[in-house]
Amino acid sequence: MANPVLTPERWQKELSDDQPGWAAPRAATAAGYASGGVREPMAPPMAGAPTMTVGGTLTATGVLFLCILLTGWVGWVQVTQVAVDRTLPDGTVVTDIVTDYPGWVFWPMIAAVVVAFVTVAKPQLARFLAPLYALGFGFSIGAISHMYDLQYDGIVVQAVGATLAALGAMFVLYATRIIKVTQRFVMVVVGATAGIFVLYLVTWIASIFGADIVFWRQPTVLGIGISVVICIVAALNLAIDFAFIEQATKAGAPKYMEWYGAFGITVTLVWLYLEMLRLLALLRQD
Repeated sequence: MANPVLTPERWQKELSDDQPGWAAPRAATAAGYASGGVREPMAPPMAGAPTMTVGGTLTATGVLFLCILLTGWVGWVQVTQVAVDRTLPDGTVVTDIVTDYPGWVFWPMIAAVVVAFVTVAKPQLARFLAPLYALGFGFSIGAISHMYDLQYDGIVVQAVGATLAALGAMFVLYATRIIKVTQRFVMVVVGATAGIFVLYLVTWIASIFGADIVFWRQPTVLGIGISVVICIVAALNLAIDFAFIEQATKAGAPKYMEWYGAFGITVTLVWLYLEMLRLLALLRQD
């Protein structure tokens, strides 16, 4: 699922929906991105009202990844290898080792995507819906990961390492302000992400009608290049996520936005991990 979820408009909307004691309606804009710096805190919430914190967001993120790991293991064990005999024209019987998995293994992912769209529309429900998203996607991620690992031994460890390395690099680049999340930066990254989503959608629709658009999924220079670009765009979305969490925290966003922030980070990292898997698989194909 293509990101971004954590756009500036989202937390600004949550702060400006005529909530008594929170920032004045429509007071928040994206102007803070123009200078490349972090917005100054907006009007403070009512005294005693719980607000979003970085620590709370990190805790929620940890809970979501625990959910992914738990159901990921369940999905992993659903995928096995079985021996299948087939007879050649000359009568010789050969045994093939094929990957076997239940047909319903991807249904949890579809359900998780639906939950994700509802969460984007209703951030107030993120504390309930985000764990459901993590549980559903975790199951399918576990199954997909095992399929890749059976074909390319050790690729899952490599993909996890590459994803964590990208996360660490983007955090350092954001924290040191080498990457500044300006309004233009957000527009470019969101636009690139939308283009990738269109590519996914066109490929999916074409597959329904029997067409197979494979040029961007082949181990060619073009295919690998497109995969690298997608990984870069996914990683850049992390900078937008970091800016969202930092600015929403400084602005005194409602407490439930911690779960929404954790949800956004999870969506980005899941997307980045799956793209890393695909890129590494392309690089390891003969």
